[in-house]
Amino acid sequence: MERPRPLCATAVASIVMGLLLVVVAGCADAREPIPMPTASAPSASATSTPSPTPTPTPTPTFDATRLSIDDPASLWVVVNKLRPLNPTDYAPSDIVRVPVPYANEPFLRQEAADAVVALFAAAEAEAGLRLQAQSAYRSFAVQVRVYNGIVASRGQEYANVRSARPGHSEHQTGLAIDISSIPSVCALDPCFGDTEHGRWLAANAHRFGFHLRYQPGMTGITGYSYEPWHFRYVGVELATELHETGVRSLEEFFGLPAAPTYAE
Repeated sequence: MERPRPLCATAVASIVMGLLLVVVAGCADAREPIPMPTASAPSASATSTPSPTPTPTPTPTFDATRLSIDDPASLWVVVNKLRPLNPTDYAPSDIVRVPVPYANEPFLRQEAADAVVALFAAAEAEAGLRLQAQSAYRSFAVQVRVYNGIVASRGQEYANVRSARPGHSEHQTGLAIDISSIPSVCALDPCFGDTEHGRWLAANAHRFGFHLRYQPGMTGITGYSYEPWHFRYVGVELATELHETGVRSLEEFFGLPAAPTYAE
């Protein structure tokens, strides 16, 4: 009987290496899962609803150049001791009677007149406060009599902080009104600011387009002493901006020079 031939060393080595590769491949398959095809396993981003990106809230920017501060017919005209009306005898073309209670019959420009009616109605409806017009539009000629009368009775120095020279008065624009209470308490007196009527006006007049023009401690800028009864119509946009920013004078808001005295 013929004996089997012995395997040569080369053949044995090949067989051993083959077995090792099979074992290693099997171990690798056990450690690493087979990746699934992308078609049968969509990603989370493909199946979930993306969160919307918040839209930034725009910050409103007030355009202080939108209306003229020089044109006497502009709602924003600034008139003071250094800024007379031009022409000085300017008279508005749309003056109307204001249908509200009054001590002296009031006339104003149409837009301001409508706002006064709404203001007085709100004071009564919201707070049970009755208001009346003390003084409103005054022409150049009327302002001559008013100013000269104060000079004659109280002197020039007093007149210059309590009244305006003709051509320099806000009342001549048809946009200013002096307000008092019914019954009348502290009419045309600084104590009006401490009354319930005066406090309500200071807190709410801006809603109707009015600015408390001559505030306390501002004589060095506006040229006039505290007048809690004097309200200037500038429109709701500007009045609200002044109220919310806390700027107390038109001079400061528009970057104008202080006007404590007349130029001459």
